[in-house]
Amino acid sequence: MRRVVITGAGAVSALGHEWPTISAALREGRNRVRPIPEWEAIEGLNTRLGAPILDFETPASYPRKKLRSMGRVSVMAVNATERALAQANLLEHPALTNGATGVSYGSCMGTPEDARALVKVLSDNTTLDLTASSYLRSMTHTATVNIGLFFGITGRVITTTSACTSGSQGLGYAYEAIKYGRQDIMVAGGAEEFCVTPVAVFDTMFATSTRNQEPELSPRPFDKDRDGLVLGEGACTLILEDYEHAKARGATILGEIVGFGTNSDGAHVTEPKAETMARAMALALEDAQLTPEQIGYVNAHGTATAKGDVAESRATAEILGTNVPISSLKSYVGHTLGACGALEAWISLEMMREGWFAPTINLDQVDPECAPLDYITGPGRQLQCDYVMSNNFAFGGINTSLIIKR
Repeated sequence: MRRVVITGAGAVSALGHEWPTISAALREGRNRVRPIPEWEAIEGLNTRLGAPILDFETPASYPRKKLRSMGRVSVMAVNATERALAQANLLEHPALTNGATGVSYGSCMGTPEDARALVKVLSDNTTLDLTASSYLRSMTHTATVNIGLFFGITGRVITTTSACTSGSQGLGYAYEAIKYGRQDIMVAGGAEEFCVTPVAVFDTMFATSTRNQEPELSPRPFDKDRDGLVLGEGACTLILEDYEHAKARGATILGEIVGFGTNSDGAHVTEPKAETMARAMALALEDAQLTPEQIGYVNAHGTATAKGDVAESRATAEILGTNVPISSLKSYVGHTLGACGALEAWISLEMMREGWFAPTINLDQVDPECAPLDYITGPGRQLQCDYVMSNNFAFGGINTSLIIKR
């Protein structure tokens, strides 16, 4: 079995699109949540909070012909991938297009706006708004296939549409494709664009924050006064590569994925199950051949939902004990759905490389129902470690755990 290293990373996020910018934003300790006034017109919607990216536009250099099949989620995914491939020095490398490279990428959905015409066929009995690209831009695997088309990638394509674990499964299955010799390089990650439709879904389940007059105070992962999640958007791509292949071409190695665990609750579509969450973490440790004590930091899924935070904290304590430092990046950018697994894993890697880990902001008093973990708060923490764990848990009871080595 082969070692799987990370040779490139790129992101589009509400905190910024380059690591120095993101790092500075994390150290500021301010979230990117804001009120969305246009939602006032939506009858029955309780939340008015979101974390959209305000400074991203489609690059003028992108060919119009390629953009025909790309909505915002695909453009963000392609842009994050372009940044990652550039860092890995692969944009002009023959391995990108000769079949040695594959794509493993996820999102919850495509571009919802482009699905409007498809829905009108049912609601209004008309196809007049349909175009040749309506389905291509709205299909759930649109980001994945558009990455392949844009860069001419001809290896295997793995589409991971698994709600909140779309990005983490994208990384995990890419890791396995290389580890077991199926590909030399994988473009891996996840993306999601900001839209009211998934917000409305969570809102209907009373899972969204309604601190509409205090956007800076929400979300509040693990806090006793948390009142639900806030949705955001983004994209993150990691370039995973066989270690020997990377070394032979002189690539810079950013880190190494050494463990991946995934399973399902098999019990309830939306209610988390601590036992199987814990098992996913145990599977990752087993895959990495590590002991719990070797994990220096955990990036929590930490959505700020009532049951999710409790179940996750208890599962973490069961496997890793109560002394492990832990924080949630969703307190800064909200829940980026299909992007979160990749974005949070990459930021965890960069924090490990920098030796400073961001706190969970708005965590003023830990919910006594949550396990008594070492929650990072305040100004963050200087910490030297060799392994970080990044966990994500999704609707349908899908659980993932990734372990990354310095």
